[in-house]
Amino acid sequence: MPGSNNHNKVLLLHFSFWLLYFSYRVYDISQHIGFKKAVFYVSIPMSLNILASYIHYFAILPGWILKKNFSRYAIQLLLLLTFILTFRITTENLAFANLITNENYYKTVKLSRVVSTLWDTLSFLIFTGMIRFTLDWFDLENKKKQLENEKLVAELNYLKAQINPHFLFNTLHNLNYLVYSGSKKSTEVIIKLSNIMRYMIYDANRDKVPLKKEIEYMNDYVLLESIRLNEVFKITFDIKGNVHEQEISPLIMITFLENAFKHGVSDQEKDCWINVSLHVTDTSIEYKVSNKKINNSIQHKLKSGFGLENVKKRLQLSYPDAHDLKIIDADSVYQVSLTLTK
Repeated sequence: MPGSNNHNKVLLLHFSFWLLYFSYRVYDISQHIGFKKAVFYVSIPMSLNILASYIHYFAILPGWILKKNFSRYAIQLLLLLTFILTFRITTENLAFANLITNENYYKTVKLSRVVSTLWDTLSFLIFTGMIRFTLDWFDLENKKKQLENEKLVAELNYLKAQINPHFLFNTLHNLNYLVYSGSKKSTEVIIKLSNIMRYMIYDANRDKVPLKKEIEYMNDYVLLESIRLNEVFKITFDIKGNVHEQEISPLIMITFLENAFKHGVSDQEKDCWINVSLHVTDTSIEYKVSNKKINNSIQHKLKSGFGLENVKKRLQLSYPDAHDLKIIDADSVYQVSLTLTK
């Protein structure tokens, strides 16, 4: 489990630090008083430093970090230091007075010794405390990233859920008419609508889908729209490059095609047309949709409408630094160009 692995790494870090410190101190002092005396000489103060460090680490410091109560923390720290210093100086006087016979250091209690012992203990409290702060900071950052990722996934799922509801309603309405009138096209509509629903329910929930599936989805969409509009428009779909080995975030390309139908095709308008091109290279996917403008006021709504704003947000989430979206609003032509870089 990832949590237990991190816990083991922290334990190893602490153990390694104390082992290195103990080894160095014993090696240094053994040059003067011998190995056995050095082990004894280092063990007592080190044991008390360990005791103070982890009382502070587990019992006192969290009160400041989690509850932000500095005054309580300061009082507890002062009590801990008073107890440790008193106990350490007393213990060292009893244990070391005869260990180093030519020194009076462990036979008296001077201010300089109290300050030295205090600084020695504080050094370890500060060091282990910094480890606690660092680990808590990394843990907080990981939790923030996890929450951000969860938020992004939730937002993406929300945006996906908003796609094409009116298209589905219109298709069902048209299907009802075709079935009622006994049209042979009703079976084809049912199949294509089934394909679209399957894609939206199962494939669209993934982060990436094969580009080929997105193209098949758009082809089914075009066929349903052509039936709904009685084929009163012309459409070209130019595909170049290898689309079989590419992946893309789902339900992005369809938005531009849907907008082209919604705002560029009408069964009451003549000579409506839509041009779609998809060029795949080794470094990019270039997608372009252009259509005849049938109403300038409607086209103005398109630029600020939900569909385009939706896809802009999704592009920022799915391709934050790997997309380029350009919109050309000419007198009679509306064109959207999207480049996704790999």
